[in-house]
Amino acid sequence: MTLLLFHAGATLAMVGLIWFVQLVHYPLFELASERRFAAFAAEHQKRTAWVVVPLMLLEGATAVALLLAPPLGLGRALPFLGALLLGLIWLSTAGLQVPQHRRLARSRDVAAMRRLVKSNWLRTAGWTLRGALALELVRRAF
Repeated sequence: MTLLLFHAGATLAMVGLIWFVQLVHYPLFELASERRFAAFAAEHQKRTAWVVVPLMLLEGATAVALLLAPPLGLGRALPFLGALLLGLIWLSTAGLQVPQHRRLARSRDVAAMRRLVKSNWLRTAGWTLRGALALELVRRAF
């Protein structure tokens, strides 16, 4: 039960964070000044990592644990689907969002900002689905 609660907590924290980033934070990039944009983008990455990396690692570790040893009566289907979604989110992060962040850390690039916002909808949808799955796992366990 503790595993499920840690998993749901990490996942739901990422759901809230990704919606904030998608609707508030990333769109505000376009308002950052040209002169200090590279420093702004680099600092954004550094500060965001302090929040996101521990949550993503906890979420990943608990997702794998649930996949390998699901609590009695829960089966493997939902943990498998959740792990699959998490893998897709991580692939999107590495293949789509990180390259845009690297471009932005070098210079203010409006096209890269827009690609970042557009491609981030994949992660937003993925984490939203993961949040629903995590809540369903908790519901079934109780």
